[in-house]
Amino acid sequence: MILNPYSNRWRARAQRPAVEAALAEAGLAYRLHETARPGDGVTLAREAALAGEGPIVAAGGDGIVGEAVNGIIQANSRGPLGILPLGTANDLAAVLGIPTDLRRAARTIAMGECRTIDLGVVNGRYFANNSGVGLEPVVTLTNRRLTRVRGVLRYVVAAVLTILQHPIWQAHLEWDGGHYEGSMTLVSVGNTHRTGGVFFMTPLASPDDALLDVTFAPALSRVRLFRLLPMTLKGTHIKEPEIRTFRTRSLHATVRPATPIQADGEIVEMSATVVRYSVLPGALQVLVPPGRSARQT
Repeated sequence: MILNPYSNRWRARAQRPAVEAALAEAGLAYRLHETARPGDGVTLAREAALAGEGPIVAAGGDGIVGEAVNGIIQANSRGPLGILPLGTANDLAAVLGIPTDLRRAARTIAMGECRTIDLGVVNGRYFANNSGVGLEPVVTLTNRRLTRVRGVLRYVVAAVLTILQHPIWQAHLEWDGGHYEGSMTLVSVGNTHRTGGVFFMTPLASPDDALLDVTFAPALSRVRLFRLLPMTLKGTHIKEPEIRTFRTRSLHATVRPATPIQADGEIVEMSATVVRYSVLPGALQVLVPPGRSARQT
C-alpha cells in the first residue's frame, strides 16, 4: 500500500489509523509505505510490481493513483491496482464505483473484481483519468496556491481565477482524420468523463473503448468562458458551437507559447511546446466492487 500523506491537504496522514483499521477489518495482510516527495509512488509501485507483490494499493487522491499506474506499467505489469480514496476529487474511484467509505473500499480490495481499463499516454507519462494542456493545467497550478478554500470548491475558485488571467495560445493539432490550426484556450483529453471532482470536460468518455475523448476550445472572451464554466459541471458545454469534441487514438499538438501539462491532476511538464497523446487499450486492471467489472455506460 502506497499512502500519500499530503492528499487532501495532509488530511490523508490523519486518516492513517482509520485506513489500517479498515484493512484489518477486511482481513488484509499488507505493507504500508508513505511517500515523502513527488515521484515516490512511481518508484514504490514499480519495485513492488517487479517483486511480484500485489495487489498494489494507492491510498490518496488521483495524483498518487497516477503515480502508482506509472510504476506498474514501467514494470511491464497490468496490476491489479486497488484504490483507497483519500483525496479531494477522487475522480477515477468515483467513475469506477469505488466507495469513499474506507471500510467498503477495503472490502473492495479484499473481495472485489478486476475491471480492465485503458490508459492514456502524454509525452511518455501514463494517465488513467484525464490530462490537459492550456487552461486546464494553469487551473491546476492556481489550485496549488489556494490555501484557504477547502474541498472541490477549490477547483472551481481556481478555474474562476485562471479565466480572469485569460491565457491564450496558438496551436497546431493533428488527430485521427482531423487537424486544426489557430488560437487555443484549452485541450482536455479524457480517458474518463470527470475531472476536478465536479467538471465533466469529456462527458462521453469511457475508460474501456480504446479511444481518448478530446474537448477543444479556441480563444474565447472572459465573458464567454464564464458562461461556459457552469456548463462544464454537467457536460453540456460540448453542445455549444465554439466547442469541438472528437475521439481519437492519438493527438499531436504544437503549442506557442509553451504550456504546462497536467495528467491525473499533477503537473508533469511545466513548459511544453510539443505534446503527444496516445492510448494503451486494456493496459490496467483495477479492483472494483462486485458487479462493477463490466463496462458501464
